[in-house]
Amino acid sequence: MPDLSIIIPSYSRADLLAACLLSILDHAETLQLQIIVVDDASADHRIFMTARAFPAVEVIRLTERAGFCAAINAGLSRAQADLVQVLNDDTEVTHGWCQAPLQRFHDNPQLGSVAPLVLQWANREKIDSAGDGYDPGGYAYSRGRNEWLSEHWLTGCEVFSAAGSAAFFRREALLKVGGFPEDFIAYFDDIEVGFKLRQAGYTCWYEPESKMLHHGSASHGRQPSRRLTEQLACNEERIFCRHLSSEHRWRQLSRHVAVLGAKAVRRWADGTLMPFCMGRVKAWSELLRAR
Repeated sequence: MPDLSIIIPSYSRADLLAACLLSILDHAETLQLQIIVVDDASADHRIFMTARAFPAVEVIRLTERAGFCAAINAGLSRAQADLVQVLNDDTEVTHGWCQAPLQRFHDNPQLGSVAPLVLQWANREKIDSAGDGYDPGGYAYSRGRNEWLSEHWLTGCEVFSAAGSAAFFRREALLKVGGFPEDFIAYFDDIEVGFKLRQAGYTCWYEPESKMLHHGSASHGRQPSRRLTEQLACNEERIFCRHLSSEHRWRQLSRHVAVLGAKAVRRWADGTLMPFCMGRVKAWSELLRAR
């Protein structure tokens, strides 16, 4: 039985995937790891070939591109350890990255997930994520994003959820809530999982002793496409629609309208207001059809 199963979905970034795998193997020390790379139907089998170059790595190749969430679930079906870590292929681990999370899970049976301290690869004194937060007005955020690393961020605490770029999970808990939401494809899926784990009675802990590096924006660049903007808007609105009770949702409606207004101004400025609105409408249409 391995100590940890690591699931890495990957599509096109073979160079970043190789760096990610090298960092894991360099810092594995005496740990028994199961490393699973899921090739999401990459062109020319480039991800499959890159992962196969590492003898200790298992590879699953999907025949059709299915997205981040489906790739995670494919890896989860193969995972053997009681604890799993989901990694973006543009992350790298550091020395001792998993010891503290593994101990946290051992000490607290109600712990469903652990969020490590994720630092920006290009500037390792700046934070990429210190766990996720969620405002009942209907928006999710990465705690500490773009802030300088300081003493404040070196203290562990309970948080809403773990960022999907580098999150630890109790496998039993993740299976209990149905794994990752494949209808999301990618983005805000970690918040959806966080909601489901909390509703199932689990907690999430931010553990700063576990440090990761993240390139960030490697999948879609600094400016999302119109299609991706619609997907992001739809997924975030789905969470507001699905997980707040009708009474709570109406009570937060004025705050939610203010949130949408502020976001719409930004989308107007960058020319993506239409896909932003279409994504939000799609989420509400799904809720109405479900009823």
